[in-house]
Amino acid sequence: MSSSQPAAGTLDFSLIRGDPLFRLQRRIGLIPPDGLGLLRRAAFWSMLGWLPVVLWAVYTHRALPGIADEPLLAHFGIHARLLVAVPLLILAEGPAHALAGKLLRHLVESGVVRTDGMAAFRAVLATAAKMRDSTLPWIVIVGIVVAFATTSELVHHAHEIDWAGETSAPERVGFGGLWYLYVGRPVFLVLALGWLWRLVLLTVLLWRIARLDLALVPTHPDRAGGIGFLEWLPVAFAPVVLAISIVVASRLAHDAVYHELALQSMRAQMIVFVVVFVVLFLLPLLVFGGPLKRAKRKALLDYGSLVGRHGRLVRQRWIEGRPLDDDAVLNAPELGPVADTAALFDSVQAMRTVPLGKASLVPLAAAAIVPMLAVLALQVPVKDMLLTLLKALA
Repeated sequence: MSSSQPAAGTLDFSLIRGDPLFRLQRRIGLIPPDGLGLLRRAAFWSMLGWLPVVLWAVYTHRALPGIADEPLLAHFGIHARLLVAVPLLILAEGPAHALAGKLLRHLVESGVVRTDGMAAFRAVLATAAKMRDSTLPWIVIVGIVVAFATTSELVHHAHEIDWAGETSAPERVGFGGLWYLYVGRPVFLVLALGWLWRLVLLTVLLWRIARLDLALVPTHPDRAGGIGFLEWLPVAFAPVVLAISIVVASRLAHDAVYHELALQSMRAQMIVFVVVFVVLFLLPLLVFGGPLKRAKRKALLDYGSLVGRHGRLVRQRWIEGRPLDDDAVLNAPELGPVADTAALFDSVQAMRTVPLGKASLVPLAAAAIVPMLAVLALQVPVKDMLLTLLKALA
């Protein structure tokens, strides 16, 4: 067991600490013994990919309009990837590390994980820690990135490195373009695919937790059986969605400014992008759908019977005037009057079958939508966009 795995008897778990990328960065001094070293890593990987490209472009007069028809400055996607997306993907590790660990511990602190189920819960965490620390997923990620970088059809993407072509032979890419293709862009891809793997890891972890014998409370006021607090978990992925959305939007912005792309023709693709990424990062919580549905279905029968029994006794006593041999149900202080017992059944009926709400949806949707709206503002008046949104919400 690595030092980053949770010790026996503890409930500590992190999506970040302990994976091969984390261990590599700690070995080379980017991550201190205590903490995550977020700021130093964000600056290091961002500058590693971006600074050599810019210095070469400035030295060869390709950074500003001049030699190249579309200088480096005009390629918003390159700057968005390396100056914005890369730091965001690294800084996102902070909330993911803190929030996931806190919410998983609260499953125990709130009583959702039964006392007699603690051994199984710890076993689930230990298995997830082994998956996180495995090198195989990262070998696959590196293989995908290498294949992407070395496939000519993907490397020479239209317009992306025109600024780096040599004057005498435009098809030949200079140092700055090569650095971007084989260092800068791979850094972004490794980080982005790493988050996709973490999303898979979290989904598997929560799927296994959902299969435990959880103490769900159908009448809980959070309307999610007592696990409504998990709806905050997707918030940790909002910076990841924002980073990817910014990269996509920056590419559209370049094509709109320099290649006459009609952005209104891309609205369907933008909508699909937003929907797909919001749903993708909500997937981990959908694994609780089965247990919550079963708990609700059973509770509707149980509480329906209880309310029916309570109502029949009330009728016998106060409508029919018959004496009751056993009125313990009527005298139970936790049940109260008829209105209270009906409220119990109503709360079961209102129970959600997935722990999702505005706290889950709004941050992800905003992270995906805002960069797209910023790009649309290049060609569509902001007033028109706001009116369209208001009409959609009305």
